[in-house]
Amino acid sequence: MKVLSALTSILVISASLVGCMGGSEEKEDVAVVDDSFGAFSVVAPIDTGINVYHNHFSMNESYPQWLLDQLGVNKVCEISKNGTWEERYESDREDCWDVIGSGDIVWFKGSRIIGTTPDDNTDIPILDDPSDGHGTAVTGAVIDANPEAVIFFVEGFSDAAVLAAANQPLVDLITTSFGPILSVPVPGIEDATKVAVVEEKKIHTGAADNSPSPAIQDSTAGPPWSIGVSGYAEEDDDQKETMSGSYPDIAADWTQMLPNHDDIDGYHQTSGTSFATPRTAGLLSKVLVSLRSEFGDFSSGADPIDRMGLIVNGSNFTLTNDDIRDALNLSAWYPSFSSWDPLSGTTPISPMAPCTQVGWGVVNESNVLPIIEHLNGSSSMAQRPFDVELCMESNQEIREAYWN
Repeated sequence: MKVLSALTSILVISASLVGCMGGSEEKEDVAVVDDSFGAFSVVAPIDTGINVYHNHFSMNESYPQWLLDQLGVNKVCEISKNGTWEERYESDREDCWDVIGSGDIVWFKGSRIIGTTPDDNTDIPILDDPSDGHGTAVTGAVIDANPEAVIFFVEGFSDAAVLAAANQPLVDLITTSFGPILSVPVPGIEDATKVAVVEEKKIHTGAADNSPSPAIQDSTAGPPWSIGVSGYAEEDDDQKETMSGSYPDIAADWTQMLPNHDDIDGYHQTSGTSFATPRTAGLLSKVLVSLRSEFGDFSSGADPIDRMGLIVNGSNFTLTNDDIRDALNLSAWYPSFSSWDPLSGTTPISPMAPCTQVGWGVVNESNVLPIIEHLNGSSSMAQRPFDVELCMESNQEIREAYWN
């Protein structure tokens, strides 16, 4: 697992839980969408588990029934809002946690989290492991980038976990932050992510390793259909994080303040590609919501049948996952070598072939508006310099040869 380079100790503070109600009505053959909910985007983090009790994921309003039906929700747990984390868990245990089975899709009412566990090898389905916290932090990074994202969380580290998200028609983006240490070239989840992107037309962001090893052969970040994400030192000296994969697609924010997994309101600072990657997924989700709202698209996903593989399917306006990825590449940028602090522990962005360090370049909140304006036609981004395009075309060709 590409776990953070420094997952700091996590404080146990407070949280609480309630009961789990079964059932959603049988799905109709024809999908019903109510545009009063507005434009939305569904992001699927796949990881250790999720702390549904943390305020970071709370939501006062309710998801509409048609959305729950289309996401296959068959249980609703109305989580407790009183007491410490432990008290809430104990309060909800009998009616919620103890009755969740593998394959159940559960909305934790009061939160933005819809979750599932396709495998049986977990002590408490969907809930983050008391000794871990990785999945909670990963999902926190998505929400930081797009606070309105609908979260379809999948617990697990397997093809089955990826396919659980790939087979959900409304999921837009899948983000994974686990894989072989040091990017050792061994099989991983690439077969499942290929299904998600190539067949189901979703977007996949995959974490490069927390080491300087090339991302090309990494089964999470390397396949050509995936967006491989490395790290850079945002708001520090804006250079490449040394302990971060090389020659990826892009680099994103390495260090973030993210929610704890065993309290209701605590945060910790942590670092790694594990968090740069879901942050990127959240930013792309934000782009989708903006464009869908602008062009009257009130559904999500890119279902090959219902949406003809279009990730935005609005009024006289359509986009595919390839269109989004091309705009992401155009928006990326290279920090100046001049900002490098020799004492920072980062690697300076080389004026020569920076693509071999951070791919197309850096992506953060500043990229969102240029991507939106480029895609809606209001302000086109310039093409990248020839040497950058050549470098990244070579990257793609190597990946296609390796993974195909």
